[in-house]
Amino acid sequence: MVDAINKEIILQKEILEDSYIQTIYLGGGTPSLLTKQQLDSIFSRLKDNFEISDDAEITLEANPDDLSLAKIDELAKSPINRLSIGVQSFYDTDLRFLNRAHNSSEAHDSIRNSQDAGFENISVDLIFAIPGSNEEQWASNLKILTDLKIKHISAYGLEVEENTALAHDIIKGTITPVDEDSAARQFEHTMTFLEDLGYEHYEISSYCKDGQYAKHNTNYWKGISYLGIGPSAHSYYKHAKNQIRQWNVSNNVKYIQAVSDNNVPFEQEILTIANTFNEYVMTSLRTMWGCDMKELSNSFPLDYTDQLHKKIQSFLKNETLSLKDNKLQLTRKGKLLADNIISELFIG
Repeated sequence: MVDAINKEIILQKEILEDSYIQTIYLGGGTPSLLTKQQLDSIFSRLKDNFEISDDAEITLEANPDDLSLAKIDELAKSPINRLSIGVQSFYDTDLRFLNRAHNSSEAHDSIRNSQDAGFENISVDLIFAIPGSNEEQWASNLKILTDLKIKHISAYGLEVEENTALAHDIIKGTITPVDEDSAARQFEHTMTFLEDLGYEHYEISSYCKDGQYAKHNTNYWKGISYLGIGPSAHSYYKHAKNQIRQWNVSNNVKYIQAVSDNNVPFEQEILTIANTFNEYVMTSLRTMWGCDMKELSNSFPLDYTDQLHKKIQSFLKNETLSLKDNKLQLTRKGKLLADNIISELFIG
């Protein structure tokens, strides 16, 4: 797999048209299982094919159970300067429900040991609205993280995907999902608690202190081109006047075979003007910077912005959206209904 990834870097490098690389993100799956030699080979290939900024944000996603002292020491000696640790909860009952391989002790240790090794830029993922958990436990999860001086926190409500074991258990009644009011209270507590401690709620699920935004994710939301390497990886880039989405095959065997034959097995879609408009509205409204109405007027057909102005009136009236200085933003109340509001604003 590593050989195939290294080969794809060469095959795909023209997509970014010699862009200056500001972020690298090793994620999706379990990149923390890679050995030092494998990581070194990937970084070497990247440096051979791209110009990488001296202060590039280089993130590795890791599970707490993978972050042994020896692994953390390895990572600290690598180009990686940011860890994204998938803790999810500091309660063993939650972790067992989520089928996580780590326990609460390993969750604590992975953070403390990473800090002791010199990692200052650490993001931790937590999940709220877990069946069987409660609001007090969620509040405790947040306090543990802030006591650990974590400056970037991603907090997600548990999503029940169709055709999963959890979805079937809910349908059968063997698991009772957290009710919407309780989930909303946990989200509201997250916003209030973290903002009172000086965290910026800069994206629906993301909070940071001292301007420590996730540069990589922020680039997604700002529509900056990116290249995804590996099975299932997605890319987004601009070519001529077109904006293109591209995604690799999700089958590992097919991916490795194709790349070994000098072919990248991907599909792609050229975004329509409506697609691009909707995507801008969606991504910008999820952030604290909001949707720039002036930029919309300058970049899209007049009838699109006219439609949007008509659609937002009811949301301005019920105070789930605000419009000030040409910036359209979700209010605190609106953040609780973000997905529904945003979908109502799409051009059909």
